[in-house]
Amino acid sequence: MRWRFQPARWLFVVALFFIAGCASPIRATDQNNRNISFWSGRLALKVDADQAQSFSAGFELKGNAETGELALYNPLGSTLAVLAWAPGSATLRSNDQTRSFDSLDDLVRHATGTAIPVAALFDWLQGINTPVPGWQADLSQLVTGRLVARRSMPTPTAELRLALEK
Repeated sequence: MRWRFQPARWLFVVALFFIAGCASPIRATDQNNRNISFWSGRLALKVDADQAQSFSAGFELKGNAETGELALYNPLGSTLAVLAWAPGSATLRSNDQTRSFDSLDDLVRHATGTAIPVAALFDWLQGINTPVPGWQADLSQLVTGRLVARRSMPTPTAELRLALEK
């Protein structure tokens, strides 16, 4: 059997590598040799409470579970909020105001209306399916830049969707 150039297959292979590249974080290390990564894209959070809540925004996530920053943007690119954390510090900057919180969990709960496992989120984005009680992460589409995590317990249920870009 002779090899023949087939444009459709070639385009498929190029597209596959391009898409996979879009889901890769930019990695660096800080002065303590901890991994610092960067992701950007769109996120959507839906909480099935008595009055269902949903939120979507552009985002940039950098750092790691110990020290990091999550910036949220509206569709026009204006900054809605910046969540920042480090050991002993958790802050929310929004509307030219800064609020401090006792922990990253308190900060995220205030900013989003529900608890989100940020430490596990960094693992999930790197393709590591770290278990979190009550949460189920679907990493099967991570190669195409998609991640879905669902919380079944405690109620109310919640769904976090991320679409990554580069």
